[in-house]
Amino acid sequence: MRTCLHRTGLLLPMLAALALAQSQTPPPASVPGSGFTGSNACKTCHADMWMNFYKNPHFKSLASGKEPEEKTGCEGCHGPGQQHVQAGGGKTSIPRAFSLMQPKQVLQTCLGCHAKDMARANIQRSEHSGNDVVCTNCHSIHHAATPKFLLAKKQSELCYTCHAAVRAQFSMPSKHRVNEGFMQCSDCHNPHGSFNATWKMGQRPPMLEQGLGAETPCLKCHVDKRGPFVFEHAPVRVEGCETCHNPHGSMNAKLLRRPVVFTVCLECHNGAGSFGTRNLGVDLQSSRHNMLDPKFQKCTTCHVAIHGSNSDQYFLR
Repeated sequence: MRTCLHRTGLLLPMLAALALAQSQTPPPASVPGSGFTGSNACKTCHADMWMNFYKNPHFKSLASGKEPEEKTGCEGCHGPGQQHVQAGGGKTSIPRAFSLMQPKQVLQTCLGCHAKDMARANIQRSEHSGNDVVCTNCHSIHHAATPKFLLAKKQSELCYTCHAAVRAQFSMPSKHRVNEGFMQCSDCHNPHGSFNATWKMGQRPPMLEQGLGAETPCLKCHVDKRGPFVFEHAPVRVEGCETCHNPHGSMNAKLLRRPVVFTVCLECHNGAGSFGTRNLGVDLQSSRHNMLDPKFQKCTTCHVAIHGSNSDQYFLR
């Protein structure tokens, strides 16, 4: 018992001396201008951004207190701020000043955190990235016009900045009601890119937000056209809705590409070759179909199930 107490009596002073020595040892010197200062240092000069930063989705990196310093607050995006503080400000002293960065650098910086999102899985091969349209062209982190998605402008106005022709189509008599606020561009499109299509012969679509089973996004609303049907209308499955319809807007009823229904149908039903669902080709109209007679100019008067039928191979019901 005395031996144990004696050893304990020697051990305690030794531990105390070691702890004192460690407390007096100076911390390792950091590399000048390369350290992290914390977001509190930023709010001294950037008070306008800091006052509203608590509303920003990126604030959760600070609020959680669990993220490493290279992914926390201001320095999570802009990099270590020590050099910027020592220089007294200036864009050139910020490791990642987005207004001075190349498009690919901006994209890679944002993907440092956002790459895990499935919606952005195709962003590096999207039409936007291929044309150097990257995150900061559409999003404004500190001065967002919309709280959702941190967009620089209202979504439709933002898209119209580049897609002026589409803006005109949404003002046509027959249209999807984007300007009225009933729907928005991202209901049909994924601006970050999409997977290969299962329609249009597998060609890449214009960044469409695909539905269940990689279906065309039209079927998310027009569910009655989904099928599968006993008698499929081949163009609907193979070519997609855009074979007959202009999806953004048209001067014709039902967003059709042509003003009269039969002129749309005759694009395929012209007596060509030996293809089609039954390998019989697409027959010419019979003699009883007088195209000059108005009652035969709207094919869907009789062929009511034109998108597909479970009852009749000619889509009569």
